[in-house]
Amino acid sequence: MTKQEKGTNVTTMPDSFGTIAQEWMDSLKPQLKESTIVKYTNILNLHVLPEYGKRHISEISRGEIMAFGNRLLTAGGVRDKGLSPKTVMGIISVIKSIFLYASQEGKSPVVADVRNIFVKQSQKPMRVLSCAEQQKLGGYLYRHLSLRNLGILLCLYTGLRIGEICALKWEDILFDEQYLYVHCTMQRLQTMENGNAKTAVLISTPKSDCSIRKIPIPDALFVLLTENRHPPEAYFLTGSPNRYVEPRTMQNHYRTMARDCGIGDTHFHTLRHTFATRCVELGFDVKSLSEILGHATVNITMNRYVHPSMELKQKNMNMLSGLLSVR
Repeated sequence: MTKQEKGTNVTTMPDSFGTIAQEWMDSLKPQLKESTIVKYTNILNLHVLPEYGKRHISEISRGEIMAFGNRLLTAGGVRDKGLSPKTVMGIISVIKSIFLYASQEGKSPVVADVRNIFVKQSQKPMRVLSCAEQQKLGGYLYRHLSLRNLGILLCLYTGLRIGEICALKWEDILFDEQYLYVHCTMQRLQTMENGNAKTAVLISTPKSDCSIRKIPIPDALFVLLTENRHPPEAYFLTGSPNRYVEPRTMQNHYRTMARDCGIGDTHFHTLRHTFATRCVELGFDVKSLSEILGHATVNITMNRYVHPSMELKQKNMNMLSGLLSVR
């Protein structure tokens, strides 16, 4: 089988994998967010259809799909250097969903059992700023206060995601009630036009209903927000209704600030990890923390963040010092 060029549509025949994939996509579109439609479309056009589009679904075996996943891990991507396990799992999940759709709709005899095909994902160590690093960063941002730096502080003390702070407007801060309302996120998505990959910034509601939330603002941070208040219709990070800062730009700005502080090995999401970890260390109610973070369940918060830092472990261990008898 000759692969089609990446990013191009594959001419399909009735009952081919490509035809069934298109029907699956059409059946889902009314319930999907625009960002998810773009994501699935890219997965199909860039990876799945060039591999399986012209073939009959009954010809595709479980072993082939597993081998395809392994090939993506080792040699996938634009530069053939391999895709991340998370990305490959997303591609395999789309293939599995198409197989399930074909089986449920009786579109074609499905031979392969794809239900238990998984890609092992190693758990990366979670980077959290130490208390000393957090104080150093906070002090630097306060001394060099700008709207972008105020945005970093806001994320450090509320757990906002990068897309949420980029989409935030001043009208989303309820000054009378001292909380902020999170209901939008910003992301740059890849799209296809005439076979060419392009990107566009999309502002939409968050990926899940639980991400739409109200977050109380700490008193000290609320004073800073009040002192730097801008018109309601303006974006938080620019003070203008016509200009925004996109996530990639904000990520680069954060790295510059961290480097200036002498803090390495960090990215913007470190702020969210740090916020959640500090809250756990301070004894936050986990249910409250889960809702502030916008997690779907308390279990997500428990599994990801309820692990004491080395500093807290040391503090707890030092409680044993009083039991130590010295001769």
